[in-house]
Amino acid sequence: MEVLGRDRETESYRVIVDVDGNKVSALVPERLAADLKIGARPSHQAAYVWMAGYKDKIEKAITQLAQGKGRPRAPFDQITLVKEH
Repeated sequence: MEVLGRDRETESYRVIVDVDGNKVSALVPERLAADLKIGARPSHQAAYVWMAGYKDKIEKAITQLAQGKGRPRAPFDQITLVKEH
C-alpha cells in the first residue's frame, strides 16, 4: 500500500493498492484514524501510524471493493474507490 497524501476536499488519505496486478486508488477517511470529536482531525503522524497498523485490513477492504465482492466490515466500509479519468 502506498499513501499518496491527504485529500482536503474529502478529508481522506489517497492510497494505492495492487489488486490482481492493477493499481487501485482509494480514499481512506482520516476520521478512521482516531476517535474524534466533531470538528477535530488526527495529525498526519497519527493518521500514518494508524494506516500502518491497519495496513492489512485496509488492503483487504480495497481488494474486496475492487473485485466486487461486497462491502467490507465496519469501519472499513467507509473506504471508497477512486475512479481514474
